[in-house]
Amino acid sequence: MKQIKKEKVPFSPPYLHEGILESLKGVLDSGWITTGQKTKELEKALEAMTQANRVLCVNSATAGMELMLRWWGVGPGDEVIIPAYTYCATANVVVHCGAVPIMADIKSEDFTISPAEIERLISPRTKAVITVDLGGMPCDYEEILAILENAAPRFSPNNERQERLGRVLLMADAAHSLGSLYKNKATVKYTDVSVFSFHAVKNLTTAEGGAIALNMPHSFSADEIYQFLYMYALHGQSKDAFAKLQLNAWEYDVTEAGYKCNMPDILAVIGLAGIHDYDKVLTERKKIFEDYSSFFEQVHGFIPPIYETENKKSSYHLYLLRLKNSQRSVRDTMIQKISEAGVAVNVHYKPLPMLTFYHQAGYRMTDYPVALHCFESEITLPVFYGMTIPQQDLVMNVLKNSII
Repeated sequence: MKQIKKEKVPFSPPYLHEGILESLKGVLDSGWITTGQKTKELEKALEAMTQANRVLCVNSATAGMELMLRWWGVGPGDEVIIPAYTYCATANVVVHCGAVPIMADIKSEDFTISPAEIERLISPRTKAVITVDLGGMPCDYEEILAILENAAPRFSPNNERQERLGRVLLMADAAHSLGSLYKNKATVKYTDVSVFSFHAVKNLTTAEGGAIALNMPHSFSADEIYQFLYMYALHGQSKDAFAKLQLNAWEYDVTEAGYKCNMPDILAVIGLAGIHDYDKVLTERKKIFEDYSSFFEQVHGFIPPIYETENKKSSYHLYLLRLKNSQRSVRDTMIQKISEAGVAVNVHYKPLPMLTFYHQAGYRMTDYPVALHCFESEITLPVFYGMTIPQQDLVMNVLKNSII
Protein backbone atom coordinates (compact mmCIF):
# COMPACT_ATOMS: atom_id res chain seq x y z
CA MET A 1 0.00 0.00 0.00
CA LYS A 2 1.32 3.43 -0.96
CA GLN A 3 1.94 5.59 2.11
CA ILE A 4 0.59 9.13 2.17
CA LYS A 5 3.41 11.62 2.59
CA LYS A 6 2.99 13.53 5.84
CA GLU A 7 4.02 17.16 5.73
CA LYS A 8 6.84 18.34 7.99
CA VAL A 9 4.78 21.38 8.97
CA PRO A 10 0.98 20.94 9.04
CA PHE A 11 -1.23 23.92 8.30
CA SER A 12 -3.49 24.21 11.34
CA PRO A 13 -3.86 21.21 13.65
CA PRO A 14 -6.50 21.82 16.35
CA TYR A 15 -5.50 23.00 19.80
CA LEU A 16 -6.88 20.51 22.31
CA HIS A 17 -6.27 21.22 25.99
CA GLU A 18 -4.41 18.46 27.77
CA GLY A 19 -7.37 17.95 30.11
CA ILE A 20 -9.84 17.39 27.28
CA LEU A 21 -10.08 13.61 27.72
CA GLU A 22 -11.04 13.98 31.36
CA SER A 23 -13.62 16.63 30.45
CA LEU A 24 -15.11 14.44 27.73
CA LYS A 25 -15.23 11.48 30.10
CA GLY A 26 -17.15 13.62 32.58
CA VAL A 27 -19.81 14.38 29.96
CA LEU A 28 -20.01 10.76 28.85
CA ASP A 29 -20.31 9.55 32.43
CA SER A 30 -23.07 12.07 33.13
CA GLY A 31 -25.39 10.33 30.70
CA TRP A 32 -26.23 13.63 28.99
CA ILE A 33 -24.32 14.44 25.79
CA THR A 34 -26.64 16.72 23.81
CA THR A 35 -27.51 20.35 24.63
CA GLY A 36 -27.49 20.91 28.37
CA GLN A 37 -25.54 22.52 31.17
CA LYS A 38 -22.09 22.41 29.52
CA THR A 39 -23.40 24.35 26.52
CA LYS A 40 -24.83 26.95 28.91
CA GLU A 41 -21.46 27.16 30.69
CA LEU A 42 -19.70 27.83 27.39
CA GLU A 43 -22.21 30.55 26.54
CA LYS A 44 -21.56 32.28 29.87
CA ALA A 45 -17.79 32.01 29.41
CA LEU A 46 -18.11 33.60 25.96
CA GLU A 47 -20.30 36.38 27.34
CA ALA A 48 -17.59 37.16 29.89
CA MET A 49 -14.86 37.12 27.24
CA THR A 50 -16.65 39.24 24.62
CA GLN A 51 -18.83 41.42 26.91
CA ALA A 52 -21.79 40.52 24.68
CA ASN A 53 -25.29 40.99 26.12
CA ARG A 54 -26.10 37.32 25.46
CA VAL A 55 -24.42 34.46 23.57
CA LEU A 56 -26.13 31.45 22.00
CA CYS A 57 -24.03 28.47 20.95
CA VAL A 58 -25.07 26.68 17.74
CA ASN A 59 -23.64 23.98 15.51
CA SER A 60 -21.82 26.35 13.11
CA ALA A 61 -21.19 30.00 12.37
CA THR A 62 -23.10 29.49 9.13
CA ALA A 63 -26.22 28.43 11.02
CA GLY A 64 -25.79 31.35 13.40
CA MET A 65 -25.68 33.91 10.60
CA GLU A 66 -28.73 32.45 8.89
CA LEU A 67 -30.71 32.35 12.13
CA MET A 68 -29.98 36.04 12.67
CA LEU A 69 -30.93 37.03 9.13
CA ARG A 70 -34.22 35.15 9.51
CA TRP A 71 -34.88 36.76 12.90
CA TRP A 72 -34.27 40.12 11.25
CA GLY A 73 -36.78 39.25 8.51
CA VAL A 74 -34.46 39.13 5.51
CA GLY A 75 -36.17 37.56 2.50
CA PRO A 76 -36.96 37.83 -1.22
CA GLY A 77 -36.52 41.34 -2.58
CA ASP A 78 -33.97 42.27 0.08
CA GLU A 79 -30.27 42.93 -0.35
CA VAL A 80 -27.39 42.20 2.02
CA ILE A 81 -23.98 43.81 1.46
CA ILE A 82 -21.01 41.47 1.93
CA PRO A 83 -17.34 41.54 0.87
CA ALA A 84 -16.43 39.77 -2.36
CA TYR A 85 -13.37 38.40 -0.56
CA THR A 86 -14.67 35.87 1.94
CA TYR A 87 -15.59 32.23 2.38
CA CYS A 88 -18.78 31.17 0.58
CA ALA A 89 -20.73 30.82 3.87
CA THR A 90 -21.06 34.60 4.13
CA ALA A 91 -22.93 34.70 0.83
CA ASN A 92 -24.70 31.35 1.05
CA VAL A 93 -26.73 32.35 4.12
CA VAL A 94 -28.08 35.36 2.21
CA VAL A 95 -29.08 33.14 -0.71
CA HIS A 96 -30.73 30.64 1.68
CA CYS A 97 -32.99 33.46 2.87
CA GLY A 98 -34.01 34.29 -0.70
CA ALA A 99 -32.22 37.65 -0.65
CA VAL A 100 -29.50 38.99 -2.95
CA PRO A 101 -25.84 39.26 -1.85
CA ILE A 102 -24.46 42.63 -2.94
CA MET A 103 -20.71 42.22 -3.10
CA ALA A 104 -18.30 44.98 -2.16
CA ASP A 105 -14.59 45.28 -2.84
CA ILE A 106 -12.06 45.25 -0.02
CA LYS A 107 -9.19 47.36 1.29
CA SER A 108 -5.82 46.20 0.01
CA GLU A 109 -3.96 46.87 3.26
CA ASP A 110 -5.89 44.47 5.52
CA PHE A 111 -8.36 42.46 3.38
CA THR A 112 -11.42 43.94 5.16
CA ILE A 113 -14.52 45.34 3.44
CA SER A 114 -14.21 48.90 2.11
CA PRO A 115 -16.46 51.36 4.00
CA ALA A 116 -16.60 53.53 0.89
CA GLU A 117 -17.97 50.58 -1.07
CA ILE A 118 -20.62 49.96 1.59
CA GLU A 119 -21.70 53.59 1.34
CA ARG A 120 -21.88 53.37 -2.46
CA LEU A 121 -23.91 50.16 -2.48
CA ILE A 122 -26.59 50.94 0.12
CA SER A 123 -30.08 51.12 -1.37
CA PRO A 124 -33.65 51.12 0.05
CA ARG A 125 -33.54 47.32 -0.42
CA THR A 126 -30.49 46.93 1.85
CA LYS A 127 -31.48 45.21 5.08
CA ALA A 128 -28.09 44.15 6.48
CA VAL A 129 -24.35 44.46 6.07
CA ILE A 130 -22.23 41.42 6.91
CA THR A 131 -18.64 42.42 7.57
CA VAL A 132 -15.83 39.84 7.69
CA ASP A 133 -12.87 40.14 10.06
CA LEU A 134 -10.64 38.29 7.63
CA GLY A 135 -7.82 36.43 9.32
CA GLY A 136 -8.92 37.96 12.63
CA MET A 137 -8.34 41.62 11.62
CA PRO A 138 -11.29 43.83 12.65
CA CYS A 139 -13.15 45.91 10.11
CA ASP A 140 -13.48 49.71 10.37
CA TYR A 141 -16.49 49.46 12.66
CA GLU A 142 -16.96 53.05 13.77
CA GLU A 143 -16.77 54.27 10.18
CA ILE A 144 -19.19 51.59 9.01
CA LEU A 145 -21.67 52.32 11.80
CA ALA A 146 -21.54 56.03 10.94
CA ILE A 147 -22.34 55.20 7.31
CA LEU A 148 -25.33 53.10 8.36
CA GLU A 149 -26.59 55.82 10.68
CA ASN A 150 -26.26 58.45 7.94
CA ALA A 151 -28.12 56.18 5.52
CA ALA A 152 -31.03 55.70 7.94
CA PRO A 153 -33.36 58.07 6.03
CA ARG A 154 -33.11 55.70 3.03
CA PHE A 155 -33.81 52.58 5.10
CA SER A 156 -37.11 50.90 4.23
CA PRO A 157 -38.18 48.61 7.10
CA ASN A 158 -40.26 45.49 6.41
CA ASN A 159 -41.27 44.64 9.97
CA GLU A 160 -41.48 45.93 13.54
CA ARG A 161 -37.90 44.90 14.44
CA GLN A 162 -36.43 46.71 11.46
CA GLU A 163 -38.59 49.75 12.18
CA ARG A 164 -37.41 49.80 15.80
CA LEU A 165 -33.72 49.79 14.84
CA GLY A 166 -34.36 52.28 12.05
CA ARG A 167 -31.31 51.41 10.00
CA VAL A 168 -29.45 48.59 8.27
CA LEU A 169 -28.39 45.76 10.62
CA LEU A 170 -24.64 45.36 11.15
CA MET A 171 -23.66 41.72 11.56
CA ALA A 172 -20.03 40.61 11.76
CA ASP A 173 -18.96 37.31 10.27
CA ALA A 174 -16.47 36.99 13.11
CA ALA A 175 -15.55 33.39 12.31
CA HIS A 176 -11.85 34.29 12.61
CA SER A 177 -11.87 37.00 15.23
CA LEU A 178 -12.59 35.73 18.73
CA GLY A 179 -10.18 37.80 20.83
CA SER A 180 -9.76 40.62 18.31
CA LEU A 181 -9.91 44.17 19.65
CA TYR A 182 -11.16 47.43 18.18
CA LYS A 183 -10.16 50.53 20.17
CA ASN A 184 -9.24 48.24 23.06
CA LYS A 185 -12.69 46.66 23.22
CA ALA A 186 -13.97 43.33 21.97
CA THR A 187 -15.29 43.83 18.44
CA VAL A 188 -18.74 42.60 19.55
CA LYS A 189 -19.24 46.00 21.22
CA TYR A 190 -19.24 47.73 17.81
CA THR A 191 -21.76 45.50 16.02
CA ASP A 192 -25.42 44.59 16.41
CA VAL A 193 -24.46 40.94 16.34
CA SER A 194 -21.25 38.98 15.82
CA VAL A 195 -21.10 35.32 14.88
CA PHE A 196 -18.07 33.20 15.79
CA SER A 197 -16.87 29.86 14.43
CA PHE A 198 -15.38 27.02 16.47
CA HIS A 199 -14.51 24.79 13.53
CA ALA A 200 -11.50 22.50 13.97
CA VAL A 201 -9.01 24.97 12.46
CA LYS A 202 -10.13 27.98 14.52
CA ASN A 203 -8.17 29.42 17.47
CA LEU A 204 -10.84 28.02 19.81
CA THR A 205 -12.52 24.83 18.66
CA THR A 206 -15.45 22.65 19.62
CA ALA A 207 -14.66 20.39 16.59
CA GLU A 208 -17.68 21.94 14.85
CA GLY A 209 -19.70 24.80 16.25
CA GLY A 210 -20.37 28.50 16.43
CA ALA A 211 -21.86 31.21 18.61
CA ILE A 212 -24.15 34.21 18.14
CA ALA A 213 -23.06 37.18 20.27
CA LEU A 214 -25.84 39.74 20.70
CA ASN A 215 -25.20 43.46 21.12
CA MET A 216 -28.44 45.05 19.87
CA PRO A 217 -29.32 48.54 21.18
CA HIS A 218 -31.14 48.81 24.52
CA SER A 219 -34.53 49.12 22.79
CA PHE A 220 -34.19 45.37 22.17
CA SER A 221 -34.25 42.73 24.89
CA ALA A 222 -31.21 40.45 24.57
CA ASP A 223 -33.01 37.84 26.66
CA GLU A 224 -36.02 37.83 24.32
CA ILE A 225 -33.82 37.52 21.24
CA TYR A 226 -31.85 34.73 22.90
CA GLN A 227 -35.02 32.80 23.77
CA PHE A 228 -36.35 33.14 20.22
CA LEU A 229 -33.07 32.00 18.67
CA TYR A 230 -32.72 29.14 21.16
CA MET A 231 -36.17 27.91 20.25
CA TYR A 232 -35.60 28.54 16.52
CA ALA A 233 -32.44 26.40 16.63
CA LEU A 234 -34.49 23.50 18.05
CA HIS A 235 -37.24 23.19 15.41
CA GLY A 236 -39.19 26.03 17.01
CA GLN A 237 -39.89 23.83 20.02
CA SER A 238 -40.84 25.56 23.27
CA LYS A 239 -38.70 23.21 25.41
CA ASP A 240 -35.37 21.54 24.80
CA ALA A 241 -34.78 17.84 25.47
CA PHE A 242 -33.11 18.53 28.82
CA ALA A 243 -36.12 20.49 30.11
CA LYS A 244 -38.58 17.90 28.84
CA LEU A 245 -36.73 15.16 30.70
CA GLN A 246 -37.55 16.62 34.09
CA LEU A 247 -40.36 14.96 36.06
CA ASN A 248 -43.78 15.52 34.48
CA ALA A 249 -42.38 18.10 32.05
CA TRP A 250 -42.96 16.34 28.74
CA GLU A 251 -45.53 18.83 27.44
CA TYR A 252 -44.24 21.20 24.72
CA ASP A 253 -45.33 23.23 21.73
CA VAL A 254 -43.86 24.25 18.36
CA THR A 255 -44.40 27.92 17.59
CA GLU A 256 -42.12 28.30 14.54
CA ALA A 257 -41.03 26.03 11.70
CA GLY A 258 -37.48 26.21 13.00
CA TYR A 259 -34.19 24.51 12.30
CA LYS A 260 -31.99 21.91 14.00
CA CYS A 261 -28.68 23.59 14.74
CA ASN A 262 -28.09 23.42 18.50
CA MET A 263 -24.66 22.72 20.01
CA PRO A 264 -24.45 19.54 22.14
CA ASP A 265 -22.64 19.32 25.48
CA ILE A 266 -20.11 16.83 24.09
CA LEU A 267 -18.82 19.58 21.80
CA ALA A 268 -19.27 22.45 24.26
CA VAL A 269 -16.97 20.77 26.77
CA ILE A 270 -14.14 20.83 24.20
CA GLY A 271 -14.61 24.59 23.96
CA LEU A 272 -14.74 24.98 27.72
CA ALA A 273 -11.45 23.12 28.07
CA GLY A 274 -9.81 25.50 25.60
CA ILE A 275 -11.36 28.83 26.52
CA HIS A 276 -9.54 29.01 29.86
CA ASP A 277 -6.21 28.88 28.00
CA TYR A 278 -7.26 31.29 25.28
CA ASP A 279 -5.02 34.17 26.35
CA LYS A 280 -2.05 31.79 26.23
CA VAL A 281 -3.08 30.63 22.75
CA LEU A 282 -3.33 34.22 21.48
CA THR A 283 0.05 35.11 22.97
CA GLU A 284 1.76 32.23 21.22
CA ARG A 285 0.04 32.93 17.90
CA LYS A 286 1.05 36.59 18.14
CA LYS A 287 4.68 35.57 18.66
CA ILE A 288 4.59 33.43 15.51
CA PHE A 289 3.14 36.40 13.57
CA GLU A 290 5.92 38.64 14.88
CA ASP A 291 8.63 36.13 13.99
CA TYR A 292 7.26 35.72 10.48
CA SER A 293 7.01 39.46 9.92
CA SER A 294 10.52 40.17 11.24
CA PHE A 295 11.82 37.67 8.72
CA PHE A 296 9.75 38.55 5.65
CA GLU A 297 10.30 42.28 6.06
CA GLN A 298 13.94 41.55 5.20
CA VAL A 299 13.22 39.27 2.23
CA HIS A 300 12.70 40.87 -1.16
CA GLY A 301 9.46 39.94 -2.87
CA PHE A 302 7.15 39.56 0.15
CA ILE A 303 4.62 41.88 1.84
CA PRO A 304 3.87 40.88 5.47
CA PRO A 305 0.27 41.43 6.62
CA ILE A 306 -0.95 44.17 8.91
CA TYR A 307 -2.23 42.59 12.11
CA GLU A 308 -2.07 45.51 14.54
CA THR A 309 -2.74 49.24 14.17
CA GLU A 310 -3.47 52.07 16.58
CA ASN A 311 -7.15 51.05 16.69
CA LYS A 312 -7.12 47.37 15.75
CA LYS A 313 -5.63 44.19 17.11
CA SER A 314 -6.01 40.88 15.31
CA SER A 315 -6.80 37.49 16.85
CA TYR A 316 -3.77 36.21 14.90
CA HIS A 317 -5.83 33.56 13.15
CA LEU A 318 -4.46 33.67 9.59
CA TYR A 319 -1.07 34.97 8.46
CA LEU A 320 -1.91 36.40 5.02
CA LEU A 321 1.46 36.82 3.33
CA ARG A 322 1.49 38.54 -0.08
CA LEU A 323 3.89 38.49 -2.99
CA LYS A 324 4.99 41.66 -4.71
CA ASN A 325 4.67 39.74 -7.96
CA SER A 326 0.91 39.31 -8.01
CA GLN A 327 0.66 36.99 -11.00
CA ARG A 328 -1.46 34.00 -10.06
CA SER A 329 0.71 31.61 -12.06
CA VAL A 330 3.75 32.70 -10.03
CA ARG A 331 1.91 32.23 -6.74
CA ASP A 332 0.60 28.78 -7.75
CA THR A 333 4.06 27.61 -8.84
CA MET A 334 5.49 28.75 -5.51
CA ILE A 335 2.80 26.87 -3.57
CA GLN A 336 3.70 23.70 -5.47
CA LYS A 337 7.37 24.10 -4.53
CA ILE A 338 6.49 24.86 -0.90
CA SER A 339 4.27 21.79 -0.65
CA GLU A 340 6.96 19.56 -2.14
CA ALA A 341 9.28 20.78 0.62
CA GLY A 342 6.86 19.48 3.26
CA VAL A 343 5.21 22.74 4.32
CA ALA A 344 1.41 23.02 4.21
CA VAL A 345 0.17 26.42 3.08
CA ASN A 346 -3.22 27.66 1.90
CA VAL A 347 -4.98 30.53 0.11
CA HIS A 348 -7.68 32.58 1.87
CA TYR A 349 -9.86 32.96 -0.10
CA LYS A 350 -10.93 32.38 -3.64
CA PRO A 351 -13.17 35.46 -4.15
CA LEU A 352 -16.87 34.68 -4.46
CA PRO A 353 -17.30 35.77 -8.12
CA MET A 354 -14.71 33.14 -9.12
CA LEU A 355 -16.86 30.33 -7.70
CA THR A 356 -19.12 28.63 -10.25
CA PHE A 357 -22.39 29.29 -8.43
CA TYR A 358 -21.81 33.03 -8.06
CA HIS A 359 -20.18 33.43 -11.47
CA GLN A 360 -23.22 31.83 -13.07
CA ALA A 361 -25.39 34.21 -11.04
CA GLY A 362 -23.74 37.12 -12.87
CA TYR A 363 -20.98 38.28 -10.51
CA ARG A 364 -17.69 39.20 -12.26
CA MET A 365 -14.19 39.64 -10.84
CA THR A 366 -13.64 42.71 -12.99
CA ASP A 367 -15.94 44.55 -10.57
CA TYR A 368 -13.62 43.78 -7.63
CA PRO A 369 -10.08 44.68 -8.71
CA VAL A 370 -8.64 44.93 -5.19
CA ALA A 371 -10.01 41.53 -4.22
CA LEU A 372 -8.58 40.03 -7.40
CA HIS A 373 -5.14 41.53 -6.79
CA CYS A 374 -5.08 40.30 -3.17
CA PHE A 375 -6.18 36.81 -4.15
CA GLU A 376 -3.60 36.39 -6.89
CA SER A 377 -0.74 37.38 -4.58
CA GLU A 378 -1.75 35.74 -1.28
CA ILE A 379 -0.30 32.70 0.51
CA THR A 380 -1.50 31.75 4.01
CA LEU A 381 1.25 30.38 6.24
CA PRO A 382 0.81 27.76 8.98
CA VAL A 383 0.17 29.15 12.47
CA PHE A 384 -0.81 26.93 15.38
CA TYR A 385 -0.35 26.52 19.10
CA GLY A 386 2.64 24.28 19.80
CA MET A 387 4.46 25.21 16.58
CA THR A 388 8.18 24.75 17.23
CA ILE A 389 11.02 27.11 16.37
CA PRO A 390 12.49 24.55 13.89
CA GLN A 391 9.10 24.36 12.19
CA GLN A 392 8.90 28.14 11.93
CA ASP A 393 12.44 28.28 10.57
CA LEU A 394 11.58 25.65 7.98
CA VAL A 395 8.53 27.60 6.84
CA MET A 396 10.49 30.83 6.49
CA ASN A 397 13.42 29.27 4.64
CA VAL A 398 11.22 27.24 2.32
CA LEU A 399 9.26 30.39 1.44
CA LYS A 400 12.46 32.34 0.86
CA ASN A 401 13.87 29.63 -1.41
CA SER A 402 10.61 29.34 -3.38
CA ILE A 403 10.47 32.99 -4.46
CA ILE A 404 10.43 33.36 -8.23
